Amino acid sequence: MAAVSALDRSQRAGEAAAAAAVAAGETPPPSEAAEQDLTAAAFFDVDNTMMVGASIFHFARGLAARKFFTTSDLAGFAWQQLKFRVGGREDKTGIAGHRDTALSFVAGRPVEEVVELGEEIYDELMADRIWAGTRALAQMHLDAGQRVWLVTATPVELALIIARRLGLTGALGTVAESVDGHYTGRLVGEILHGPAKAHAVRALAVTEGLDLRRCTAYSDSVNDVPMLSAVGTAVAVNPDSELRDVAKEQGWQIRDFRTGRRAARIGVPSVLGAGALAGAVAAGVAYRKR
Repeated sequence: MAAVSALDRSQRAGEAAAAAAVAAGETPPPSEAAEQDLTAAAFFDVDNTMMVGASIFHFARGLAARKFFTTSDLAGFAWQQLKFRVGGREDKTGIAGHRDTALSFVAGRPVEEVVELGEEIYDELMADRIWAGTRALAQMHLDAGQRVWLVTATPVELALIIARRLGLTGALGTVAESVDGHYTGRLVGEILHGPAKAHAVRALAVTEGLDLRRCTAYSDSVNDVPMLSAVGTAVAVNPDSELRDVAKEQGWQIRDFRTGRRAARIGVPSVLGAGALAGAVAAGVAYRKR
């Protein structure tokens, strides 16, 4: 029964992400863009694929600087996630806890306020962390007249900011519930992670008339194999060791924009890059306040 419930939450999260992406509209194509190819598109993971490190962690750092919570809260959660990265296994109980308390640090806050902060924090902590090689891949699809979406566990509002700043079509991200323009501290479904990303891509394809066999997906993480498997062309970008193995077995392309040293250290700055991204910091804060 629990598995069915998890599947339902995952599907709901994917459908909510697709609906939010459509509702947000699209970035107009450049005036000199190639003839539009309306049935093909590209989907890019964000953390360690489009951006060095984890976007939600950079966002949390910015919020900590603005006294939303303490830096010790941030450090405490970072340590928990580092243990996860080293151990290599997801704690299903922990993931559920993150889901249930996700985004509690913005509960009651106006959505507009958090979006404005996201704009500021992007300029301060994220703009310089975009992988030039991955950005060029996205531009290649845009130049071919294809639409490009980010697909990420980070909150959709932040994901949309990143997409807009990069000139992309839009973003699929974790959807936080809001009432009367204020966050409730709950999620719609669950974090957009693993199978939920595949559900989101499929739901968007139906709405937008995409032929998934003509679409391409990019990611660094083995957790995104469901999304990578949902499209005709899969590309492993800066892959973790497990995804690299899967990519070799499946004959998928591999693109690595890291130096050897950076590749060896990549797990440390991306401690929030796996599992419960969107609810990560919030879970630690909620626990500390009990």
